Amino acid sequence: MVAPAVPEITEHILQEAIEARTESLVSLRELGPPDLVHLVKLPLGRGSAAKQYGVYHHVTGVDASSSASLAAYINTLAYKEFGPGATTKTLEGTYCCYNAFSRVDMRVHAPFPGSVESYCIDERGEKRKATDELWLETYLCSVLRAYSYADDGTGSAIRRIIGLRRFNPVTNTETEHRFLSAAEQLFFNGWQLGSDSVVQVPNVVSNHLTAGLIKYFHTTGRYASGINLFEKLRTQNVQVASLLAKVLFMGNEEVQGVRVLYEAVKEVPMDYVMLDTQAEFLLKKAETAATPEQREERLQMALGCANRSTIAAPSEFGTWARLAQVYVALEDWENALTTLNSCPMFTYQDKDTPAMPEPRGFHLPMLPDTRLDEFDVPDSPTTEVDQSLLGLRAAAYRGTFKQAYSILTEMTKKIGWDQLLKIRSNVFVMEDEYREKQESTQQNYPANRNASTDALRGTPDPTTNGAASELDDAPTEAAGSEKETEDGLAANGEEIERPSSAVDPEEAKKGEENNSSEDHVSRLNNKRLCERWLDSLFMVLYEDLRVYTIWRTQMAQYRAQSMVYKKSPEEWEILGTLAERLQHTDEAVEAYRHCLANRFSPKACSGILKVLEREKFTKDAVAATIKLVTWQYRWYSEFSPELLHTIRMLIEDEGAVKIRSIIQATNLPQNVLDLTHHYASLCATFRSSGTEG
Repeated sequence: MVAPAVPEITEHILQEAIEARTESLVSLRELGPPDLVHLVKLPLGRGSAAKQYGVYHHVTGVDASSSASLAAYINTLAYKEFGPGATTKTLEGTYCCYNAFSRVDMRVHAPFPGSVESYCIDERGEKRKATDELWLETYLCSVLRAYSYADDGTGSAIRRIIGLRRFNPVTNTETEHRFLSAAEQLFFNGWQLGSDSVVQVPNVVSNHLTAGLIKYFHTTGRYASGINLFEKLRTQNVQVASLLAKVLFMGNEEVQGVRVLYEAVKEVPMDYVMLDTQAEFLLKKAETAATPEQREERLQMALGCANRSTIAAPSEFGTWARLAQVYVALEDWENALTTLNSCPMFTYQDKDTPAMPEPRGFHLPMLPDTRLDEFDVPDSPTTEVDQSLLGLRAAAYRGTFKQAYSILTEMTKKIGWDQLLKIRSNVFVMEDEYREKQESTQQNYPANRNASTDALRGTPDPTTNGAASELDDAPTEAAGSEKETEDGLAANGEEIERPSSAVDPEEAKKGEENNSSEDHVSRLNNKRLCERWLDSLFMVLYEDLRVYTIWRTQMAQYRAQSMVYKKSPEEWEILGTLAERLQHTDEAVEAYRHCLANRFSPKACSGILKVLEREKFTKDAVAATIKLVTWQYRWYSEFSPELLHTIRMLIEDEGAVKIRSIIQATNLPQNVLDLTHHYASLCATFRSSGTEG
């Protein structure tokens, strides 16, 4: 298998990249940045005038189990230049790999010629000795980073860091054994690595190590290895039963998974991860229920588990989000919205990225093996993207805000925008109601006030849950500020009201006539104050729906007049992402197809691939996968867990022989097809289902 090309980023000042990495060590909070490889080169054929210069690139997935394996990687780069046509000579190389357990940067320095030196640099920039224990930690971190920094096929991760080579860290059963052995030895230190941004407090079963292990088993289908690992670890800590159950469920061992959870919950009845795992499993089983009665029964069981998990971990976002999902499935919209409002929100903690100085230049070579004509279609220089599409704030949501927004869009898809607004006014205190209550309180305020009467009136001060800093640019008033909009169309094409924080004046007037002021105050006291971040989500959802509705209305008008509706490829991609975010799958695929008709887009191709997989369009799915694998390889990535999982599932459904035949029958160059065959051969190496015979 040919290796990806080697990108080179040239420094202004020799060694400045390594110095910048040393300075950034104190600020690292997650798994650390990708590995840094720095080379000092000398141009040939220029005599004494030639000056040394430094180049570097980043890499993930290289075997970091010892200094020898990292020195071997440097050697492969240096010896590529040997030969009659060489224009430069490599004088020395340095490999830097971060150890997130001990918070040190492991380094290997290899001069040519000369002996290899290995050491580590701590957060203070001091040099320390590299021990075997440190190398074990470094190796495990390097595998976890390879999965964490891998691209999902959309190209979004590739665009973030220029010049990053991505390799598969686990290519056979031997390297798998080494990886799982290291994970077993360091498992109970995994909380030190931190966790995803949706987890407030990392623990034994919720951290970057466990997330990486679950992703590995999901990608490769090596469930038996995962079951063996977690069975051994469960004897030391019963909490590991939740991870064991997840792998059993993935491997279709549902009865055994339920039994494991049942036994574990009897020992630790308030373990929130186990309760959440039960709720998640029951939710999925409800989707496949044979009868409405069976579905209702499973959802009620899921509700009990989800309720209990919020009691066990009231400060965790995931437990509240799961409870909201259960209420949505039960179509209990008011409780779903109330629960969503109760979610604790956290500021998104992004992955550690390299903090490098401005480079002098880039050399981004391209292998002939990755050339496809449709990749080279240039953008039109006169094309401009509609500002209303560029300003959609929901596209930037990450972490807890992204998940909360997804729950809100699911509700909107099921009941519509108008109904969502009505439920919102039933659950939350609207602006006019709040103002009216304030005025009545001031007029009738008793002279002998006490804590009891104050409590009955409720607090007039809204409280905020979690980090509102991410939404500072969003409107701070309730979701119905008086701002005018271009169009007031609902998702179904009818006119909709501006999301309003005020009750209709006529309704308010009738309410005053029919109810006493005491009943009115009592009703308001039963309502909640909407959190500021949820208010902002309503505003952002309105923006999405407005743009989406304008697009669909214009499309319908153009079709009625037999006219072509024109958008630039980038605009089609944004519209596809918008429709996907609002959970309108057919419309998303339509937009992505328009995008691909004009220019290749990994985002659009990946979006279509999801639907092709689900609908079992095998030939089209294979064709899309080949293009994505080739595009990834073009930008120095030979490994994407999502694409490997896609090919594994295609092989599981159709068989390896058929998938290989479909790949080979595709009308594309053989060197391009070989890249995808490489993924298929990995499935055979791991003896995935469908590769037998």
